[in-house]
Amino acid sequence: MRPHQFRLTGSRAAIFAAAGLALFGGLAPSAPAMAQTVQNVQFVPGRGNTPASFADIVDRVKGAVVSVHVTGGGNRVAQNEPRQNPRRNQPNAPFNGIPGLPDDHPLNEFFKNFPRDNGRGGGGGSPMPSLAQGSGFVISEDGYVVTNNHVIENASRIQLSFDLNQQKVDAELVGTDSRTDIALLKIKNPTRKFDFVKLAAKEPRVGDWVLAVGNPFGFGGTVTAGIVSALARDVGSGPYDFLQIDAAVNRGNSGGPTFNLEGEVVGVNTAIYSPSGGNVGIAFAVPARTVSEVVAQLRESGSVSRGWLGVKIQTIDEDMAASLGLGERRGALINEITTDGPAAKSGLQNGDAILSVNGDKIADSRDLARKVASLAPKSVADVLVLRGGKETNVKVTLGDFRDASGPQTTPAKADPTPSAPPKTIDVGQLGLKLRPAAANAKGAREGVEVAEVDSGSDAAAKGLRTGDVILDVSGQEVKSVEDVQKSIAEVAKLGRRFVLLRVKTGQQVRYVPVQIGKG
Repeated sequence: MRPHQFRLTGSRAAIFAAAGLALFGGLAPSAPAMAQTVQNVQFVPGRGNTPASFADIVDRVKGAVVSVHVTGGGNRVAQNEPRQNPRRNQPNAPFNGIPGLPDDHPLNEFFKNFPRDNGRGGGGGSPMPSLAQGSGFVISEDGYVVTNNHVIENASRIQLSFDLNQQKVDAELVGTDSRTDIALLKIKNPTRKFDFVKLAAKEPRVGDWVLAVGNPFGFGGTVTAGIVSALARDVGSGPYDFLQIDAAVNRGNSGGPTFNLEGEVVGVNTAIYSPSGGNVGIAFAVPARTVSEVVAQLRESGSVSRGWLGVKIQTIDEDMAASLGLGERRGALINEITTDGPAAKSGLQNGDAILSVNGDKIADSRDLARKVASLAPKSVADVLVLRGGKETNVKVTLGDFRDASGPQTTPAKADPTPSAPPKTIDVGQLGLKLRPAAANAKGAREGVEVAEVDSGSDAAAKGLRTGDVILDVSGQEVKSVEDVQKSIAEVAKLGRRFVLLRVKTGQQVRYVPVQIGKG
């Protein structure tokens, strides 16, 4: 694992407060406030038109922020710890203290006897239910609460506590959405109306002030300030974008809100980027727009329905665009189609480059995934594809993403009558030596196999290796090396510098644009 990682920000319940660390500031209970939405707060301008203090806005929103206490299950932090610190992955490992604390600091003696984070305490004995903690916030006066899916995943009991009143209340799970890591809870048998906050309708700008409020390391009601560092970040977690903020976010902040200066929630804190497991000023939040869409469906039906196309896709890069005859890099290329899925039933084909959906241009594969997911299942989408150098419109009746099962494949079996190794043929234009592929489970030979790759070739640079099977070349199915050579010649006549290979590695299929050299 690389030393720098994206990590979920939930916290195991080895809580400082449980050890009586009152010198860090306890939270005194007070009478609950009546339900209200947050109004605009006027600030006395500070130097450079910055607010002189965030205290007014904090006073107005903190009553809607909750600490989430989970029994049995909870977040996945233990599985996401950096490998360079394996003790954190051990169930009996003690709490490791405050990151960066000097060895001779007096608090280190305290942490030696700190309770272990698996719920057993320091004395072993019978296993106790595992505990986890996170954060959340109330979005309605009748007690609907938003948090992260990974905070409450597999929980047998969920309880919430407020900064103003630390007494725990039970909550039930309304629904979750793992793709956006959002969960919706409902406080059981509410005895009062709750303070709540609104999700912002307007997207923040880079440089806007934001406040993160949550329960890091069990310190409920913690407020940190920063700015929006970037928008539309891809953190490798599906097609959805994240806000990047530099307000301090740590373990236990998961599911907590990030506020703008109007007291509206602009994001739900979800992950951090860190070499050590602690805050380094790079945190990620699910944008309010995404949260609002997901919560609306969870509240109505307990689940989220999304359109499903039934394809595996790749982003079209510059070399791929050149091989397809596109003037610019745009769109998404289909490299595998689910058997009996919506795409297969509509006539979409491997090698189709999807350029637009319902008239909206597609920038890349993530853009396509978001666009399709935003459409309702069973709706008809008008998909514009580039096929064989010509644009074609295909109407697709979308399926439901919840029914997605992925491409159906049959594991290959060894040829029952092995013979002498087939002769290899040098295709110098691609820097490859090729040979007929072995027979598949049905006895048919599929494509041609890569026998050798020139280490200095573009094919090697693009990741082709011995054993890969080339299924088609620039949209033409190949069954022999001669088919490959014929397709290369046709592409060269069109004046293109790249040929597009559909390559199978194991059970994975992808497209690889390879530069045509002199054979």
